[in-house]
Amino acid sequence: MKKLHVFFGSVVVAILLVMGLRSINATQSNEASDDNTVIIYNWGDYIDWDLITKFEEETGYHVVYDTFDSNEAMETKISQGGTRYDLVFPSGSIIPKMLEKDLLVPLDHEKIIGLENQSEYLMDQPYDPGNKYTVPYFWGTVGIMVNTAKLPDHNIKNWSDLWDPRFENELLLIDGARETMGMALQSMGMSLNETDPEKLQAAADHLTELTPNIHAILNNEIRSLLINEEALIGIGYSGDAAWVSYQNPNVEYILPEDAGVVWTDNFAIPKTVGNIEGAYAFMNFMLRPENAKQNIDYVQYASPNEAAKELLPKEVTDNKLLYPDRETINVLEHYEYLGQEVMNYFNELFLDVKMGL
Repeated sequence: MKKLHVFFGSVVVAILLVMGLRSINATQSNEASDDNTVIIYNWGDYIDWDLITKFEEETGYHVVYDTFDSNEAMETKISQGGTRYDLVFPSGSIIPKMLEKDLLVPLDHEKIIGLENQSEYLMDQPYDPGNKYTVPYFWGTVGIMVNTAKLPDHNIKNWSDLWDPRFENELLLIDGARETMGMALQSMGMSLNETDPEKLQAAADHLTELTPNIHAILNNEIRSLLINEEALIGIGYSGDAAWVSYQNPNVEYILPEDAGVVWTDNFAIPKTVGNIEGAYAFMNFMLRPENAKQNIDYVQYASPNEAAKELLPKEVTDNKLLYPDRETINVLEHYEYLGQEVMNYFNELFLDVKMGL
């Protein structure tokens, strides 16, 4: 669920060039040494680079790090099978599809150190009962960012409040069918995992009614536009909201009271694995509380590692933006894989909405 942060792009590229080994192409990955190289496939800017160096120094492994910017792109690459990856980081919503296509290797829990530190409410989820194939890496929510200085009387508490005519041309939506169609579904009292075609059409029609309030439908650019106050309301992920609020304290993050979303990104070993022992070594290294804590400091998303959270300042763990209380979490929905036919319909309806802007 993590998105590439474009305005970090030049920094990341510079780091890649300096480190000289972090981003690869398919040919390079296949030529890598099986027993001494660990090939990671992760979302962009989603790990503290110093931890990679530390892992290499501690273990003697050489890490090659490649990135993707969508679950679909990652799943396609793994499906093609021409590129070796030892460890991958899928979101919960794509995992059932990957299991359906036999793209993940069952985990040997005896080889994983630190499972007992994982938050129980993020384990044993419907997308992977018993965590047979995955272990949570980061997690978060989807909610509403509002500039409270420019809109002091916004009174936004629910998704449905975004349809208020007062917010004409002020709203930034995520360019993702699941996120934005899901918002429309939840605003109508339905599940974001709805599959009934008539209900999905009704949600698309309701989303079309929001058109006068939509400033743009974007991904990474939402953060900078809110920071610079070029728009005053945006839908976003909790980690992105934390960064926006840090850069512009006028921006507040709101979890809708009528519904909401919790998501996870996860460690998983794909069928393309060539160094399974190296994959377990890297996973165990990242699950160590002190390393997980360092990664939290860098990535700024919520960690499922309870032992790592104990090392964080109280003002961080008490931040409801990053760590909602259990009562709130229990009413949030997880994205579920709905099957290719339904997803095609989601995408078709969402494209129609965008074409009508």
